Order: sequence, then structure tokens, then C-alpha cells
Amino acid sequence: MPTTDTLGAALLTHARKAIADALGQAAPQAPEHPQLKERGASFVTLTIDGELRGCIGSLNAHRALGEDVRENAVAAALRDPRFPPLSAREFGQVCIEVSLLSEPDFMEFRDEADALAQLVPGRDGVIFFNGCQKATFLPQVWDQLPDPRDFMAALKRKARLPADFWGPNVMLARYQVQKWHEGSDTE
Repeated sequence: MPTTDTLGAALLTHARKAIADALGQAAPQAPEHPQLKERGASFVTLTIDGELRGCIGSLNAHRALGEDVRENAVAAALRDPRFPPLSAREFGQVCIEVSLLSEPDFMEFRDEADALAQLVPGRDGVIFFNGCQKATFLPQVWDQLPDPRDFMAALKRKARLPADFWGPNVMLARYQVQKWHEGSDTE
């Protein structure tokens, strides 16, 4: 994923501007960047005082990156079902992080132990599939769940399955991200 710091700044500004527009607030005009017109998949994560306040994204590149970031920013602010819509008062306190996802790569494994052994904590985002049930964790979630067993158990619970669930229809895909956070350099 070749990217630059100027892309990160553009993504963050586009995300903030989209939320500001949705809330009727003022925000600087977002700069253009050529990569914003290319297809891309992103997640936008909102925090207030280090606590999650919204996170919505796309797992596959199905539209232009700039549009993807703007849509996901507004969705994270106003439509994350875990939180009430972001208020205008909170807008000034919210910190934005944009993650640019690589194309997901389906894993081959014999069983859960084999799958866990293949994961790289801190690097791999994981998509868990079991029939119609699906859930994902960004690589950033490893910061809270550094043990692969705990990470996978929480991912299964997010998919509304028991933490100890495993079955023949389980599929996993992994991806990596490049992320930018307001007030920090690219990671």
C-alpha cells in the first residue's frame, strides 16, 4: 500500500469535514490528493478522551477512497449502533483515525490452533466468517487483546457466536492497514 503523509492528512481532513457538514459545523476545506479518486477501503474510528465513540468502515474497495472515507466518517459519527449520534458539542472533542485497508487475503488452516499460529498480533486485521455471520477487528484491537486466543474469542463474540465456537464452515481473511490519527504521524 504505497501512501504518503499528504494522503493521511487529506484523509483525516476529509473525514473531519464530512462529519462537520453532517452536523452543520464549520470545518476547513479538505485538500485533494490523486489517490482519493482511486478505489479504496477504509475504516474511520472516533474517540473521545481515548474511549471509542464510533467505528465504521469498508472491508473491500468498492468506491473511490475519498467517498469511502467521507461516508464512513459520517456513519461512525451518526450511525454506529453502539452509540448515540455524535453531538455538535462532542464534535470539538472527537479525535479521528483513518485506516486504509489492504485487500483481504483468505487464510488456509487445518484448525483454530493452526489459524491462530499464523496470525501476527499488531499487524493483522482479521475477518471471521461462519455462514451469514461475519465480524472483523482492525489490527489496532491487538493493543487491547494481545493474546491470539483472546483476540479470536472476542471476534467470535462480535459475530454473535460463543467464544469457544469453531466449525467446518469457519473462514478467515486477514488484512493490514496503514493508519493516520489526528495529531500524530503515519504508522
